[in-house]
Amino acid sequence: MVVKRPQVAVAVLVPVLVMFGIGLWGIDRGGMWRDEAVTFQVARRSLPQIWQLLHSVDAVHGLYYLLMHPVLALHPGEVALRLPSLCAAAATAGLVAALGARLARPRVGLWAGLLYAVTPMAGHFAQEGRSYALVAAGVAASTLLLARAVTTDTGGDGTGGGDEDQEDAPVGRLARHARVVGWCAYGGVVAVTVLLHEFAVLILLAHAATLALARMPRRVWRDWACAAGAVLLVLLPLALVSSGQAEQVAWLRPPGGGTVERLLRSFTGPTQLVLGPYLLLIALALRHPFTPPARRGELSVPTVALPLLLLPPAALIAVSRHWPLYDDRYVLYALAGAPLLAAAGAERLVLAARRVGLARREADDLMRGGLGGAPDPASDAGPGPGPGSDSDRGPGSGLVRGVRVPYAATLAGVLAITLAFVSQLPVLREDRDPARRPDNLAVVSAAAAQRMDPGDPVLFLPSLGRRSALAYPKGFHGTRDIALEEPAPVSGTLYGRETGPDELRRRLAGLDRVWVVAEPYALKPAWDPSDPTERVKLAVVGEEFVPRAEFVRKGSILRLYVRRAPTM
Repeated sequence: MVVKRPQVAVAVLVPVLVMFGIGLWGIDRGGMWRDEAVTFQVARRSLPQIWQLLHSVDAVHGLYYLLMHPVLALHPGEVALRLPSLCAAAATAGLVAALGARLARPRVGLWAGLLYAVTPMAGHFAQEGRSYALVAAGVAASTLLLARAVTTDTGGDGTGGGDEDQEDAPVGRLARHARVVGWCAYGGVVAVTVLLHEFAVLILLAHAATLALARMPRRVWRDWACAAGAVLLVLLPLALVSSGQAEQVAWLRPPGGGTVERLLRSFTGPTQLVLGPYLLLIALALRHPFTPPARRGELSVPTVALPLLLLPPAALIAVSRHWPLYDDRYVLYALAGAPLLAAAGAERLVLAARRVGLARREADDLMRGGLGGAPDPASDAGPGPGPGSDSDRGPGSGLVRGVRVPYAATLAGVLAITLAFVSQLPVLREDRDPARRPDNLAVVSAAAAQRMDPGDPVLFLPSLGRRSALAYPKGFHGTRDIALEEPAPVSGTLYGRETGPDELRRRLAGLDRVWVVAEPYALKPAWDPSDPTERVKLAVVGEEFVPRAEFVRKGSILRLYVRRAPTM
């Protein structure tokens, strides 16, 4: 198929702009939630302080913090915090489109990129100050580089290197150089991606399945194995360090019965109006009768997109049944497989409709010829462009009162995606509400500023409740952090190092009142902390103080305690 570069450029650029526009809408939602606050306060530390922190906690996000350090140094704000994720999401939409255009045709790429852009899950993480959108961009880029490297390795014809006698054929210096550069680029992008988040290493499993489904020759497998081995060597030190920090994911639970359905709706769209047609198109993409199977050594949309969609989530869910590690955000990058398959299904639907239209036209011509009628001028113009043409003219849509309408099939697909976007607007709008996040630390800080006076003692229960003060220190300006021994940046911790239990008892003994900023679970009788300092907080406040006032905000409780009156 002859592909025109302007068509590919348009197919890639349009999804980029759409994703950027959707992600920019409501990006300044007026508050950070807890995970974003960690990025915000860690990335603004000095490089030695970040390095010190990674030795004890959050090593898995270390590269991301280092990348965010210069960004927040230029402008420490919420929009700047989320802007890299927005740009990464826009790039991912473009890369998905480029994959579709390369593996099929430009309009398939356009549809796939737009479907990715209007998916609420993609829009959600485009506005998250965390690494997941960057990981998705890295996976999409590496998959595109894999397709290019395979094409270079097989000579671009889908069969070169497939025969055993070609294995030792002399290769020109330029071709060898292009082959080495292609695989080095692939390995480099995968390495950076897994350093952004180590669970992205599951993409190697998906890529291996792609090579197997495409029946790649040994030379391709050898080159891919070298690149994959280099990636694993790069990942090994991070895996060793992060394995010692496993308590960070202790909050995760084994996946339940609704995990797969929830992920499916996240990938395809939460509304029933979108989910049904989406799944139907994916099913069409995977049916063989519409097109012959790909030749040996040739990539197709199903061979690339299906492993990407299924294998990383399936592997992580399977492992998490015994060792809980699964969360939807960790497999965001697998989302790219769903729009690629749906777009390929739509393409097969168009081609099937074209065949029906051509057959009907030929039957009409035969009827007219048998009755002695004049041939239809529109039929004399030929059956229209075949599957190898990029004019994207479909049956029926190609003729309107004898006038050919160019790109009618492409525009029809874009219209269908627009309708899907409109049907999901309420979901996208709700997602931009700060209340949709687990908490809003800006609201907690504002409540503290309204009710706390300079010099008021504050106790954070547990110590991670200090994140609101770290993210929005103005609300706590002038207050005294009773339990803090060493600030977070200096101590190499996320929330600071607190004093010992005896010293904390001494500090609390001289207070008549204290503000407690607590996580909701910390005030429940069932909470039994193992840390002795946390135990002292609960014991002293519960025995020697009584609550006077309480202000509840989502994710946090501000409660004023005053000392009990002495009993006679």
